[in-house]
Amino acid sequence: MVIIFLTQLFAWICVVLPMQQYATRPLLLDSAHFLFLSLSTVCIAAAGYIINDYFDLKIDVINKPDKVVLQKGIPVKMAIIAHTMLNVAALWLAALVALPGHHPEWMIVQLVCTALLWLYSTRFKRQFMSGNVVVALLTALTIVVVMVYEPAMHQYAWKSYFINTGSGLAPNPVWVLGVYTFFAFMLTWMREIVKDMEDYKGDELEGCVTMPIRWGLQRSVRFVQMLGVLAVLPLVMAAVKLCMVGWWPLGIYAFAGLSVPLAWWLLYLQQKATTAHYHSSSKYIKIIMVLGIGSLVIYYFQAHA
Repeated sequence: MVIIFLTQLFAWICVVLPMQQYATRPLLLDSAHFLFLSLSTVCIAAAGYIINDYFDLKIDVINKPDKVVLQKGIPVKMAIIAHTMLNVAALWLAALVALPGHHPEWMIVQLVCTALLWLYSTRFKRQFMSGNVVVALLTALTIVVVMVYEPAMHQYAWKSYFINTGSGLAPNPVWVLGVYTFFAFMLTWMREIVKDMEDYKGDELEGCVTMPIRWGLQRSVRFVQMLGVLAVLPLVMAAVKLCMVGWWPLGIYAFAGLSVPLAWWLLYLQQKATTAHYHSSSKYIKIIMVLGIGSLVIYYFQAHA
């Protein structure tokens, strides 16, 4: 949940706020409205963690006995109550932004996320591939929701990769967050498969049909590597394009700080087939995801250069 908040915070500070220098309309997401929106996202994520732990209690006892919170620290019945209260709070906080923006339909994003988290915990998690895709989609939506709730971004939705800000060319803010959304989706999908590889023993005992159970570990590794290649190629292309228009710091970072580490990780993943190795692989790709947030910082400083 901390990463979710930081992701939205950096997207807001580094991409949305700089738009006030050239946007043709005032920003809706000021400090207060952004805080409401981000807290709404965090509440939905917290509710999702609770309901997932509720339905995964038996699996977690096998896979992660030392990390089981329900029953030991929190009564199981309280989990459902907390889940409901957090979702209600999330919708209320979203309404504090959507209604002043005169677009109550924006709240559909929160309703979709809540429904997907429930379906993930009760059904998709135990199905082949669909659970991984749902989690990746939900991660991507944490960034998409910022674009949806900021009307000033909508005018750039169908513009080219670069826009004229009055002081020169700059990457289209919609494309910046769009690329980051794609990157977050792909890396989360990859990480979820690796986590299934780490937990396949407990999942198999509970009758889950995850990718490692149906395809085996080695074939799952190859599939993750294929996804990794699909993630690396757009990054390299973006790095080249950025360098061509003079945005060297961001272009070099996209290549050396993201593409190269991800390519190394794809080779590292196949070295062993143990629970400990997949656990470390999961942690390493999480670090690469944090490096992705760093690209927004580079974008911010270059935009203000």
